[in-house]
Amino acid sequence: MILSENLKTLLSIFHHAGVDEIISCQPYDRFQEIEDTLQLPPPQLEQKPFQTAPLISPKAASKSAETSASGAQTLEDLRAALQAFEGCALKYTATNLVFGDGNPKARLMLIGEAPGADEDRQGLPFVGQSGQLLDKMFATIGLTRQNFYITNIIPWRPPGNRQPTPAEADACLPFVRRHIDLVSPDFLILVGGTATKTLLGGREGIVRLRGSWKDYTSEMGKKMKVISIFHPAYLLRSPGQKREVWLDLIKIKHSLIEAGVELRDAC
Repeated sequence: MILSENLKTLLSIFHHAGVDEIISCQPYDRFQEIEDTLQLPPPQLEQKPFQTAPLISPKAASKSAETSASGAQTLEDLRAALQAFEGCALKYTATNLVFGDGNPKARLMLIGEAPGADEDRQGLPFVGQSGQLLDKMFATIGLTRQNFYITNIIPWRPPGNRQPTPAEADACLPFVRRHIDLVSPDFLILVGGTATKTLLGGREGIVRLRGSWKDYTSEMGKKMKVISIFHPAYLLRSPGQKREVWLDLIKIKHSLIEAGVELRDAC
């Protein structure tokens, strides 16, 4: 009788402790399992070599870029050439190559500065907060990524989202020019100061250059119209400039309509 009461008490203790089923006829010493584990040698981790950017002079990097870019006959060729390019150290600190997005057969091409953190993760340009604003901006004049193509001057994210250096922009410039040749748009929109200064040169900044159409001739000799607008990242910091961008967008819309570019109904 005493044994039976003791068993009931023991089962009650197990039940309140969460033991509600029998999984083995023999007791299992988990303390011994922990002790055995502590005596095992530490696992050998695979040692992966750390890649560093090769030391290439700016002149050599530019020459290498021109040779690689000129040999690209398609956008896929150009992407492969960029992936193999060793003349820009940003390649070794970024996660993904950010090449382009949208319709490569469109008559309108947008060129921005460089990828941010969201773009670096997804491998697509203008998908973060500033990219969402840019999509909304162009949606107001009936444009989506189905009727424009978009890329950047720099295809790799600069650490900390810093502004690309002139040397980094110059190293990638031959690829940008070849990118323009392969898409062959009729209209080119430069988004931000870095894209404007890299492609148009000169000392004037985006504040003076924005909002007016200029002539641009591609490396293949095609003439196209080019205009600069403020970068959406700048508008997020300075919302008071949105009025100026709206005026630029209206000007872009009228020029596209005159050229017969099909636009959707504005949102």
